[in-house]
Amino acid sequence: MGMDDALTFDELRLGDRWKSPARTMTEADIVNFAGMTGDFNPLHVDHEFAKGTPWGKPIAHGLLGLSWVAGLGSNAPRPNIVALVAIREWEFLKPVFVGDTLHVITEVVGKQAKGRRAGRVTWKRSLVNQRGVVVQQGYFDTLVATSSEPPVRRRRRTQSAEMEPSS
Repeated sequence: MGMDDALTFDELRLGDRWKSPARTMTEADIVNFAGMTGDFNPLHVDHEFAKGTPWGKPIAHGLLGLSWVAGLGSNAPRPNIVALVAIREWEFLKPVFVGDTLHVITEVVGKQAKGRRAGRVTWKRSLVNQRGVVVQQGYFDTLVATSSEPPVRRRRRTQSAEMEPSS
């Protein structure tokens, strides 16, 4: 789906709700995230250490789950987002384990016109596992374009040695 197919601010309605495609957490996902972030907490990457935790096995990084929410949620729906403004009231409710299959439920819970080019949309996003348990949830605030056209970039007029003087 190209940006021409993306939903605009005006097309979104309060209460609109979507379910994303699912993705299954793998050990490779956890190890790659640890390498990318430098977070090698044994709770996530050490099976022997994790046996002594309340979960008895490694759990995925909370921010890995949040990253999946951003990714999976960006395609269900596919809005014409100009910018991420805030992530608010994010809760890490339950652990995510290797083998969990997760999807995102996204609902439009707020809209505020901000100008001709974009409006602010508040999305409630929930990360849900294969048992229907919400493992993470909170709110994303974004700016969504009012049309499918890319925002026009204004060029600043500056004087430089290369510019010819106007007559």
